[in-house]
Amino acid sequence: MTFGQITDPVATEVWEPVPRVVSSPSDKFVPSDAIVLFDGKDLSAWKSADTDTLASWTTDGDAMTVKPRTGSIETKQSFGSIQLHIEWRAPEKVLKEGQLRGNSGVFLQKRYEVQVLDSYNNTTYPNGQAGAIYKQYIPLVNACRAPGEWQSYDIVFMAPEFNADGILVRPGYLTVFHNGVLIQNHVEVRGTTEYIGLPKNIAHGDAPIMLQDHGDLVSYRNIWVREL
Repeated sequence: MTFGQITDPVATEVWEPVPRVVSSPSDKFVPSDAIVLFDGKDLSAWKSADTDTLASWTTDGDAMTVKPRTGSIETKQSFGSIQLHIEWRAPEKVLKEGQLRGNSGVFLQKRYEVQVLDSYNNTTYPNGQAGAIYKQYIPLVNACRAPGEWQSYDIVFMAPEFNADGILVRPGYLTVFHNGVLIQNHVEVRGTTEYIGLPKNIAHGDAPIMLQDHGDLVSYRNIWVREL
């Protein structure tokens, strides 16, 4: 069967659906449909990842900082697929090297880690440096700024899907920009982040975003998320 040639441009115009309007004010850089998770005021959107108690990290100005040995913190709200903006800063004073230098992590759904690390002139295993999908994907480039400088991650996370029998039917995917530079390009999440051993795919639904207490004084600010 053959089809005649389309000669009218109107024939290929699609008028529905019309995208909803979302603004991004230049003075705030927060989209109008975003959920603000931390704007420097308080930790009301967060709790301890180990208990139901309030998050006990310290706040100063517009930033919150890991309080070592108090544990990781997580959002009270659970999320599926998201766009996440988060800014972080490693301590200006360098005391150690490798994985002991400005170590923290952003965990999507408490399971899938985008590594936070001071990787400025700091040698470590590449699938564990800043911007790595920890132990799974090496970042395309090292876009780290000097210790003490604020940095940003913009993350697009497409959550994995499981069927009623708990079988993975669609893997998760991650795209990450570090300081505006693409470092992870729609990579397939292999499973949970594991320090020892291989990733696991265990069925789950929506879950919180978790920030890791690795014992270093890493700070965070300007955190917002858009549900996709």
